[in-house]
Amino acid sequence: MRFDTRNQKPKIWNIAVLSAVTLVLCLAVLLFGGTSRHLALVLLLDVYLLAVTILLVVAFYRQLQYNPYSYNTIYYIGFALFVFSIFLTILTMTVMMFRYEGYEGNGGLYAILGLLESSGHNYMIYSFPFIALFSLALCISNISLIMHEGFRVVNVLGIVLSILLVGGEIFVFQINYYVSGSMIEVMVHDLVTGLFATVYLYYECMLIGSIIANIIVTRYEPDPVQDFVIILGCAIRRDGTPTPLLRSRIDRALAFARKQKEKTGKDITFVASGGQGPNEVVSESACMKRYLMERGIPQERIIEEDQSTDTLENMKFSKEKIMAKNPEAKVIFSTNGYHVFRSGIWARRVKMRAIGISAKTKWYFWPNAAVREFIGLLTEHRVKQIVIFASMILVHVVLTILYYQI
Repeated sequence: MRFDTRNQKPKIWNIAVLSAVTLVLCLAVLLFGGTSRHLALVLLLDVYLLAVTILLVVAFYRQLQYNPYSYNTIYYIGFALFVFSIFLTILTMTVMMFRYEGYEGNGGLYAILGLLESSGHNYMIYSFPFIALFSLALCISNISLIMHEGFRVVNVLGIVLSILLVGGEIFVFQINYYVSGSMIEVMVHDLVTGLFATVYLYYECMLIGSIIANIIVTRYEPDPVQDFVIILGCAIRRDGTPTPLLRSRIDRALAFARKQKEKTGKDITFVASGGQGPNEVVSESACMKRYLMERGIPQERIIEEDQSTDTLENMKFSKEKIMAKNPEAKVIFSTNGYHVFRSGIWARRVKMRAIGISAKTKWYFWPNAAVREFIGLLTEHRVKQIVIFASMILVHVVLTILYYQI
């Protein structure tokens, strides 16, 4: 699979059409299916859920070919896993219905609605081993980070996220065991806990989707035919030399340039991108340029971009300089692994099809930085997130009401 080889953006309208057709068929089965209507209904749901899972995975694959640095990449794979978990739950019921009797009458429909209504809770159960291990790894990395770099609020983000993840799982499991009262009281209880599970589910799907997407883009190696490599700047030392973090980005760009030269004989031009911060003696671009020249890169193969103050401006101003020299240029950018995916989003936002290469990062620094990037992702594309989030809540409310009215 190669990135940027598909010109048409993948669509998922087929899932909407499939959902509408399945809903009509479900109603027809319930009205005219006779004594075997519930078995036919779960079989229909099995086929539908498996088909949706496959369509989401296909959309994810095609999205990587079209534009890997997209929120759709996260959504497709994150929710494909969730839909597949519902499929496994309904498939278990199907097996039980083939083996045992007792799902006739309203009880069968009641059981089916119950499984759909509790799908958020079930996904939390399925994913708990991953959440527990992920949270433990975050805590260990944060403790190591504090030991190496000292205590700062930003250095405990991983621990905070771990507490929220595990605490959310424990809260839902515990509160579900303590419920009594009238049917209305129980319904309100289930509605509230289900809404909490829905909120948790959304962010968990986003988290898992972003982890998978980031792993894929950081392991990807662009073709050795590139014209420019943008080195994204970050803080420099007080003496004007690069920090280990920035040095790793420059070294990664140099390694790619050497590899490309060996394979194709083609030189690459370096774009040192980064302005001068208030506590920096020189601009980040000047710092990078000096480092590159000390390692044998001639001055004519280095372009300085010294006006940017963040990643978006890195991409915007670097693109302007690159387009002025070669409008058809093939471009990559070098940054640390945790930063590749979000940087790619900024590149596409300024309409530059640049592909990221991942620089090495100390193991204890990476998870906490990845958490910061994930939080940054959550603050963007608010409209799309609100629409998806509201749709999930609406579906849960409808399923809960139907469940208690059967």
